[in-house]
Amino acid sequence: MSFAPFVLVVSAAFIHAVWNLLSKRAAEAGPSFVFAYNLVSCLAYAPWVIGLLLHDGMPWTWFAVTGIVLSGLIHLAYSLCLQRGYQVADLSVVYPTARGTGPLLSCLGAFLFLGEAATILKILGLLAVVLGIGLIATRGDRAAFRRPGGQAGLRWGAATGALIALYTVVDAYAVKELGVHPVILDWCSNLLRFLLLTPFVLRNPAHARARMAGRWHLAVAIGLLSPLSYIFVLMALERGAPLSVVAPAREMSMMVGALLGMVVLREAVGRWRLVGCGVLMLGVVLLRRA
Repeated sequence: MSFAPFVLVVSAAFIHAVWNLLSKRAAEAGPSFVFAYNLVSCLAYAPWVIGLLLHDGMPWTWFAVTGIVLSGLIHLAYSLCLQRGYQVADLSVVYPTARGTGPLLSCLGAFLFLGEAATILKILGLLAVVLGIGLIATRGDRAAFRRPGGQAGLRWGAATGALIALYTVVDAYAVKELGVHPVILDWCSNLLRFLLLTPFVLRNPAHARARMAGRWHLAVAIGLLSPLSYIFVLMALERGAPLSVVAPAREMSMMVGALLGMVVLREAVGRWRLVGCGVLMLGVVLLRRA
């Protein structure tokens, strides 16, 4: 992976960690919150999309439209699954489990369906990333998932990770093989999620307003940051970066999350989380060399 895509993926990891911390703070708002930040995303990124459509156009083939619709449906399931996980379990369990499961399955999908080569460096880097995430999540204690909320966090995190892997492979194919622009793909996906959630919100507007009380600033922040982080990933793929390298490299967000917890939230990190950060960075370096 060349330098420019690598910078895009690293930037995406930083942004991703930030918006997930914000999402955890609004976990109780559920689908209403997902609706709200998708509304913000659609409005904020519409001028960019219009400019791209006017300047470059869009290959509106049946395959491209099918890919966009499929991406939107998977992203909707991912958003709702992640929000539910944050409702029933800790961020420190759900987030790393999701981020650890995602790259593993994404790489397998890249190897099996996109024809990418499974080199030794890629495999070692992937294993180091997954191990590092596990150490960050558990602090070296395998009993972490047996504590209250641990099993629920593991289940919802694993389900979220499977959806991450699925939409990563679908979106990579849409960008790399079908020629869909990353910004247009992400915006159309957000628009589809917004439209599908609209009937749910309109069925009980008072309930949705109550859920969103005091949380709109979080929805605005996530509505701006979440698409940007993923657009950066799609741009890296568009520039030729292999999916089997990009997917695990994104997991530097777990290291960023641990550091944010230590610096901003004053959480106790401990030696095992620091070791996990080191192993995670080693995995990223191996993937970078691959």
